[in-house]
Amino acid sequence: MHRPSHHDSAFVARAPRVAPLAPGPAPTLARMSSVPRLSKADAKAAYDAAQRVVQMHEKLAAWLRSGTTLAAIDGFVAQSLSEMHCRSCFKDYKVSGHPPFPSHACLSVNECVVHGTAGYYRAPLKQGDVLKIDIGVFYKGWVGDAAWTYVFGEPSPTVANLMKAGKESLKKGIAELRPGNPYLRWAEVVQDCVEVEHGVYCIENWGGHGYGRTLHGPPHILNHRPLSGGSWPERGHLWHPGNLVAVEPMIAAGTGRTTQRPFNSKLTDWPVFVADGSLSVHYEHDVLITDDGQKVLTEGLEHLKDVIS
Repeated sequence: MHRPSHHDSAFVARAPRVAPLAPGPAPTLARMSSVPRLSKADAKAAYDAAQRVVQMHEKLAAWLRSGTTLAAIDGFVAQSLSEMHCRSCFKDYKVSGHPPFPSHACLSVNECVVHGTAGYYRAPLKQGDVLKIDIGVFYKGWVGDAAWTYVFGEPSPTVANLMKAGKESLKKGIAELRPGNPYLRWAEVVQDCVEVEHGVYCIENWGGHGYGRTLHGPPHILNHRPLSGGSWPERGHLWHPGNLVAVEPMIAAGTGRTTQRPFNSKLTDWPVFVADGSLSVHYEHDVLITDDGQKVLTEGLEHLKDVIS
């Protein structure tokens, strides 16, 4: 089957790459207890942090222009967050095998799907470029973390389809985040929207995460069905009121596989690229599970001006 490249092309609807799997074993109480449940006061604090992320994206949407650089964008983010009395929770973030993250925002261009740094891509942004901006903040002891995709100039058919797939899969998946539903239901709905309805690809083995007072915590939420029966063992766990999660479809035009292109011998650079060089998008919302469904804490991102003239 032909796979769309980064050039404009029609997409072909198809079945998901992975057949549906049965839910994993029922979680034990001990394993379930590892996912925090927020009090009303904590939920309000998480909402307030999420609003700083929305405000930062709103500032970016009004400020971005063709010809700017990632370094300039990162400087704008740093200054704006300071003026908003919060700070980046990405800057100097440490993960085993990587140096501290060097930027205030994740800035990922075209085939770079996530974790782009301000220095990895130095060319001025131009018409046709697709920029993923992931903003993470600390505000009064709580994290907010959400990403959106911006395109410079009118989107090509390929980019328009990717953006639609990202937004629709995010919305449809979030509708399944409610008490009593298994984590797997999110993955099934997102993958079917992306791969069957839009003919593009979920990025393999990447997904969302719990958060709160720290940037990352349980649960891990894949964006697709597990690639093997033993992977993602918590897929059968159920949502409970008070759970807090950042969910984030990552999608590419040509393949779900990724690669990293190290600039040093220790293989420690951050940016993650689509393996075939095709274009990609990334959308992320912060979501609180409630008694009767869910609350999207970063709902304001839905109203962003994401086509940059």
